[in-house]
Amino acid sequence: MMLTRNCPCKMSQLPPKSSLASPVSEGTNSRVESLDNLSMDSFWLEVENIKQSTEAEQEECSLADVKTQEEGEAEAEWLQDAGLSDLLGDRASENDNIVLLSTLTKTQAAAVQRRLDTYSRSRRRKNKHPVRDVRDIFGVVTSEETAAEKEESSPDQLWHNLRTSNVQNCKKEVFKAETQDYSCTVRNRGKEEVFNMDVAYSEQAAVLLKGSFLSESRRLKDGNALTKFKIPKGRLGVTRIGDLSAQDMKKIPTLALIELTALCDVLGFELKRNKAAKLKTAEKRLFGVPLNTLLENDQKLLPNTKVPLLLQALLSCLEKRGLETEGILRVSGSQTRIKSLEQKLERDFYTGLFRWDEVHQNDVSGLLKRFIRELPAPLLTAEYLPAFAAVQNIPDLKQRLQALNLLILILPEPNRNTLKALLEFLSKVVARENNNKMNLWNVSTVMAPNLFMHKGLPNKIPEGKEKQLAEGAADVVRMMIHYQDLLWTVSSFLVAQVRKLNESNSKRYQFCDKRIKNLLRRIHADKDKVEKNQTEPSKIVKVHASLLLKDSLEVHLNNATRVADVLRQFQKNLCQNGWNIVNTVNLLKCNNSTECTSLLLYEVGGNIGEHCLDPDTYLLDLYHINPHAEWIIKQNPSYPRMF
Repeated sequence: MMLTRNCPCKMSQLPPKSSLASPVSEGTNSRVESLDNLSMDSFWLEVENIKQSTEAEQEECSLADVKTQEEGEAEAEWLQDAGLSDLLGDRASENDNIVLLSTLTKTQAAAVQRRLDTYSRSRRRKNKHPVRDVRDIFGVVTSEETAAEKEESSPDQLWHNLRTSNVQNCKKEVFKAETQDYSCTVRNRGKEEVFNMDVAYSEQAAVLLKGSFLSESRRLKDGNALTKFKIPKGRLGVTRIGDLSAQDMKKIPTLALIELTALCDVLGFELKRNKAAKLKTAEKRLFGVPLNTLLENDQKLLPNTKVPLLLQALLSCLEKRGLETEGILRVSGSQTRIKSLEQKLERDFYTGLFRWDEVHQNDVSGLLKRFIRELPAPLLTAEYLPAFAAVQNIPDLKQRLQALNLLILILPEPNRNTLKALLEFLSKVVARENNNKMNLWNVSTVMAPNLFMHKGLPNKIPEGKEKQLAEGAADVVRMMIHYQDLLWTVSSFLVAQVRKLNESNSKRYQFCDKRIKNLLRRIHADKDKVEKNQTEPSKIVKVHASLLLKDSLEVHLNNATRVADVLRQFQKNLCQNGWNIVNTVNLLKCNNSTECTSLLLYEVGGNIGEHCLDPDTYLLDLYHINPHAEWIIKQNPSYPRMF
């Protein structure tokens, strides 16, 4: 399913454009809005440019041998990446995994169970040391008869308690999913549709499948026909990537991998991943250097750098002088000049002697694409590049976006930040379409080969599938450009799972301890306390602003109190007391209302590390979910520090 080639020096194996006019597969033909009428000329022209660039350099590719994995090997790697490696060992090391397993939904638990079952069978066939039966691990059952049988046969009360708790959680999740209408996925063509992030995507897909909703296949035909999606803001607001602390964000990729696997299982797609290839890295400082190494070097010069300084410089140069250039990105610069510029950058970039104002914009765009291609590992990672490419095979647009959202959350932070910087720039190019003649499809077809073709990955393109895979890759790039705000959102159900993990880890439940009954009593006591709190119509809390004021702000919460209200109250108190600090606070006036735009409210502690709150978050609801957290007002890091 990969749109990749063994090595750029073998790009000539690609068939000429005329031979690619064969119709796409039956599945693609069934799509309501086909891409057949959209030109792929830019895609194949870019492929040819890449081939010529590589031939001119006469470089040899250092490829890693890709070995076929034995049965059970892929499942073992998946369990390790999903944070469940202890399930492969002895029973004594299970405790750390019980916490994660107890947070899973029904479809997520089923996905884990399938892989553990396959791994267990493979180990038994090899006559190695006994592996625990999968039924000893899971509390999620497929039928009431199976559940009853397990309860009767299980001698360990621990697993009975965990099973009961897990089944109850799954029933709540399924009920929540079934009571919502997801049929808008297929009914509201051309209208703004709801993109639900409160319920796990796999549970939504299971409900649609259960209700026999026929997903209407939708391809993106042109920029004006793109479906608009709206994320409904619940009482707890929306969480974006970057709103969570680094500690909590480390938990997200594991949860996202389990959810992505569960979604693919429900949809009937196999999630294939590559093994990370070990390639020789270039002995350079900029091009052909791993992202992590680049960032480590850049952070010595500029701490907290999240995107390589070279990429920032390339994008900045293009934004200043290239957005209006006709054919930018599509029109190739001189390969000789680009190679010469690369050598000058390697020598002069960090000294500040490189003269960007003397470089032609088409050469800068060539350097940008070259920087992406020359990364030792693909920007979308070697492991998940096949999964990104396979997204095109999901018939429904909304479910394709759900899969992309999870894949982006799985990406390592350096890759995710670099990809976001690139996509933001590409959006700016599309916004100047009237001047540069580069619409969304043009940009997507030019950038797709640079993101999906990598010299370090094997060529597994089935004969006759080139056109279909090329269109699919361009379609994926187009979705990432157009829907990037949606894709860079952390789903509410994932945030809820992070809270559960933190709660369990802080309590450090010892499930094998004889005190299990006392612990369960405390769990129920905590639940009763929360339920009691949820009946409170109001609450008085203190909000701290230690970096701004010594005293805390006392806030009276009711069902209508939002984060924006607290920030306004804080601003009002500053104004009324005549503190000099008010002069340092940036204000935004809109519709006769004044809002503090340089200040943010953070939720800190309790069942979360640190969480930057959406201005529309209702604080009494948040208090009920995390009563032990502190609320702290801080300056928005995107604004210059003024105090």
